[in-house]
Parts: sequence; structure tokens; C-alpha cells
Amino acid sequence: MGEVDPAFIQDPEHRPKLSIIEAEGIPLIDLSPINSIPTPDSISELKAIDGLVREIGSACKDWGFFQVINHGVALDKREKIETAARKFFAQPLKEKRKIRRDEKIVVGYYDTEHTKNIRDWKEVFDFLVEEPTLVPASPDPEDKEETEWINQWPENPPELRAACEEYAGEVEKLALKLMGLIALSLGLPADRFNSYFKDQTSFIRLNHYPPCPSPQLALGVGRHKDGGALTVLAQDDVGGLEVKRKTDGEWIRVKPTPNAYIINVGDIIQVWSNERYESVEHRVMVNSEKERFSIPCFLNPAHYTQVKPLEELTDERNPAKYKPYSWGKFITHRKLSNFKKLNTENIQIYHFRVPE
Repeated sequence: MGEVDPAFIQDPEHRPKLSIIEAEGIPLIDLSPINSIPTPDSISELKAIDGLVREIGSACKDWGFFQVINHGVALDKREKIETAARKFFAQPLKEKRKIRRDEKIVVGYYDTEHTKNIRDWKEVFDFLVEEPTLVPASPDPEDKEETEWINQWPENPPELRAACEEYAGEVEKLALKLMGLIALSLGLPADRFNSYFKDQTSFIRLNHYPPCPSPQLALGVGRHKDGGALTVLAQDDVGGLEVKRKTDGEWIRVKPTPNAYIINVGDIIQVWSNERYESVEHRVMVNSEKERFSIPCFLNPAHYTQVKPLEELTDERNPAKYKPYSWGKFITHRKLSNFKKLNTENIQIYHFRVPE
């Protein structure tokens, strides 16, 4: 990735500004009140967490993003996966491409991902939280066939697989606890969302952003919203994540907080909550001197989920703003677009919005 190939160059209106606005106000939330609670079901019995639930509700409503500390994820598990990821990406390209993903095996290594049809300045390794993960065989609504996605693991470093699997267990627990708190903040029972994740299609990504000679032209990841339910992101101390502030549309840099996680609401929560909470656009800047690593976990429901506004949150005064859509068909369509530069825009939730 020497000189910047034109495939990486953003349109002028989407190019990054090199002056950074540090994030004032992206909430930093202390989760210690729930660490002593074993399950989401018992969360709702505790009055002590009322304040926490209110904080999470405000963060989801005002920002769509927040950071959490005292989150209960074991630090050694996070350090292990970070070390293994650095070792994996330090290998020669030929080695990494042995587990390159393609249209048949959709997880593994990849270095030519596009966001909004412009190439991202990054390389990734994806793995599924649940193996195998069951999904539709094609995006065709008439096709009822299912297929299994399975993980590809590299030979080196040999410790990568165990590090990934252990970490996945930890971060999944955190994601589901957060879904319990989000449910409570919407006035729903803490376990309201649990059944959707029984056969989850969640996956975790290891990101590596090499130094970029022209950080004013390219982006690590172009502007986008996350299509799933919730994203739980570990980033290193280099930073680079920017969030579009809802009040004025300004891009705000999320300053790394040691050992914190950055959480953002995905499109599915926007639909489930009937837009009480919104999924917010974000992007990743690159750095001309330093490489950057990050690990997002994308919490996604079972493929057979029909995503639609929850009945408890809709009524005559507040009718459903979205038509139901199949999550499995949605992701199958999205995955295909990773391998082809499409002439049309990728599938988005606003394609299902009910006209007002």
C-alpha cells in the first residue's frame, strides 16, 4: 500500500479534515453496578442500576455512541487477542492470503474491502462468534435454502484461534448485558431481546490500518452505519474513530480511553426502537506515521429474525416507521457486495422505511 491508488481516494466532500475536533460529550459510562449481577434477568430487580439505565438511554438517544469502563471483560483475554492480531498482520501477504475470504467462505482475511464503493485503507480478519452460523443460501426472497458459514483459521500464529474464541465469549457476555440495559431504558423487560440472539449471526473483526502516505485523501473505513444490533469496539491508543455529531453533523474524534469499549447502536436497534434511538454515521481516519489496530464485535440476531419496530413501542400515535425485513436476506445481500464493486447502492434500512 505505497502511494495512494485512486481506488482509495474519497470524493472531495468526504475527505477527512486534518484538524481534529476531540470528542467533548461522548458519554463515558461506568458499568460497575451490573458487574455483581450474573444475568440480564436479575438486572431488572435492582434499583441501584436505575441511574445507569438512564445514562445509557440518554447516550443512545443523544449520541448513538458511548464508552464503557469497568465492563467486566478480562483484560488478559483482550491483551491476548491484540498480541495475536499484531503477529498475524505482521506476516507476509502471501501467508495471510492463504485464508482469504471469498463469496463461498465469507470470513477470513481480506485486504480489498470497499465502503460506499471506495476502497478502505485497511486489512481485516473476520471470524464468527458461533460456529457454524446458519444463514440463507442467497438473498433471493423466494429461495428457502440455508447454508452454513464456518471459520477459517490461519496456521500462524498458532495461538490466534484460542485467543479469538476466548475473547468472543467475554465480549458476547458484555454485549448481551448492554442489550439488557438498553431494553430497560426503553421501558421493556431486561430480557426482551435475548431470544433474538439464540442462533446469533454475530462476528468479530480484527482490523489493521497501516500508516498511509496521504491521510487527507483516504479513509481507513469510509462513512457508514452499522447494519446489526450493537457494536462493541476495542481500539488501541492511536485512535482514529470519528462519529458524526447529531446536533450539527460535525465529525468528532473519539479519544481512546485505556481498556474502555466504545459501543454504538446499530440499524436494528433503530428499527426495533422505532427511531427512539438512531444508528449514527461514523468513519475511521488513517495516520501517516502510526499503524492502528482495532477489534469490533458486531452483535447480530439469528438469520430468521424479521426485523421490525417492537409492538410495545408503536401505537396509533406512533405508528411503525419500518416494514419488516428478513435479517438473513439482508446480510446475505450485504456480504455479496463486499466482493463486487456494485453499480447500485448497497441495501440500507431506509429501503424499508414506511413513507410518511
